[in-house]
Amino acid sequence: MLEVADMTGGYGRADVLDRVSLRIARGEAVALLGPNGAGKSTLMAALTATLPRRAGTLRFAGRDLSCAASHDLVAAGMALVPEGRLIFTPFTVRDNLRLGAIALAGRGRLAERHDYVFNLFPRLAERASQRGGTLSGGEQQMLAIGRALMCKPTLLLLDEPFLGLAPMIVTEIVAALRKLQRDGLTILLVEQKLDIALRCTSRALVMLKGRLVLESPTNELSQRQDLHDLYFKLSAPNA
Repeated sequence: MLEVADMTGGYGRADVLDRVSLRIARGEAVALLGPNGAGKSTLMAALTATLPRRAGTLRFAGRDLSCAASHDLVAAGMALVPEGRLIFTPFTVRDNLRLGAIALAGRGRLAERHDYVFNLFPRLAERASQRGGTLSGGEQQMLAIGRALMCKPTLLLLDEPFLGLAPMIVTEIVAALRKLQRDGLTILLVEQKLDIALRCTSRALVMLKGRLVLESPTNELSQRQDLHDLYFKLSAPNA
């Protein structure tokens, strides 16, 4: 589904990503773990071409899309749920969702996607005519995920979707992600907390200082006695 080789990228003249390579199979749910500043969000931006890639290749669904623009990646089936949600607060829930469906053709498909999102998140159906800015934080996160799903992606990228959410909302969103994977969606999830990642992914990549330093099935990673020490040793300034 997704193959990345030797990808670099950053801000200004500085590279944040250090020759990152990864593979994600169709239908797989993968967690990208790491502390603040590890480069996780930078990688998500580079994957979606919202940050220019300086080197490396990106293949998606069998196509070389290394030079593709963001809208071309969306058309190919890639959708990002950005950190911080970034919904349009003056717009209603339904209008926010409609903005995510720009790539769709035909009213019939639009209605179908609305129904899909509302079935996944019944709270959004109840608030369809409510302005996004009046929703709770958890509901705004559901809306951000729903907006990404409106273009019917085959790969969903989520950047810190659980940040600051109450445990009950986390449980609801985890259940939704599990359903999406059962429906065949491929998922790459940026997360800092292993306990949450364990609940909705089967494999984990650990990122530190712009490099992928560890790859493991999530159930095995959780059993490593040295995980805490390894994590902080690798992220220490002089490591």
